[in-house]
Amino acid sequence: MEITASMVKELRERTGAGIMDCKRALKENNGDLEKAVEYLREKGLASAAKKAGRVAADGSVGSFVNTDRTNGALVEVNCETDFVAKTEDFNRFVQELAEHITQHAPKAVSSDDEGAQAPYLLDQPFKGQQTVGEYVTELVAKTGEKVTIRRFAHYQTDENGFVQEYIHMNGKIGVLIELAVSDSSLKAREELATLAKDLAMQVAAAKPDFIRRADVPESLIEAEKKIYIAQAMNEGKPEHIAEKITMGRLNKMYKEICLEEQIFVKDNEQTVAALVAETGKKLGGEIKIVRFARFEKGEGIEKRADDFAAEVMSQIKA
Repeated sequence: MEITASMVKELRERTGAGIMDCKRALKENNGDLEKAVEYLREKGLASAAKKAGRVAADGSVGSFVNTDRTNGALVEVNCETDFVAKTEDFNRFVQELAEHITQHAPKAVSSDDEGAQAPYLLDQPFKGQQTVGEYVTELVAKTGEKVTIRRFAHYQTDENGFVQEYIHMNGKIGVLIELAVSDSSLKAREELATLAKDLAMQVAAAKPDFIRRADVPESLIEAEKKIYIAQAMNEGKPEHIAEKITMGRLNKMYKEICLEEQIFVKDNEQTVAALVAETGKKLGGEIKIVRFARFEKGEGIEKRADDFAAEVMSQIKA
């Protein structure tokens, strides 16, 4: 089984063990997270601190964009409970951290992130002489919960770039999107600001994976083709018909995963690409979607559901 960076990261969050130890534990246990946790505990490699073994799946997503819309950041900070996520100290930290990222441009959260390059966010000075990592440690002591900076996106562009943020449901979902215009004077137009906000909301609601069809990896396309052809053949379709059905299903997939091909959430008669082109025409210039990031609080983090009754019974029977 392939051991991915996200699997290693989750195991590190659960145990506090080193990156290489987490990789080894996952390989030894065929990618089974719970068995990998047990393996690390048996080897004495899991953190002795109780907080390191907790699951921080709550928290908040925050953002910051500077006044000229050329520099912005999106960040997810996790904690254990909704109670802490709603506190003033926690939310202030999330917002200040987003602003810090725009100003100091870290490349990764820490050196433990696979493929990470310096400068690292946790090592940067923050609020005086302490580092971001030291501040997080103080926050853990103050809240009594595990607090982790999970991920961030930082977009810095030139004068023709336009960075837009969008936060939904008090930090449950956050979006950062970058547009490029053919003339920087267009950035002052209200129509562009409206478009940027609408596109950020589109990303939040429709969850695209790519901007356009050309961005979809060939490996994904080939894998989906095989599945669609097999489905059609299993339905008893001749090979030449199966190929036509496959192309139809691929086109449907593109409309779901590619932002420009999605139906605009505010107008079901128009695609996002058509909306962008139409707005550019009104402004007398060209607009291009450059990139976007969408963070949903706690997505992909397994929330542990402890069965206390079963645990008590197991101890009684032991």
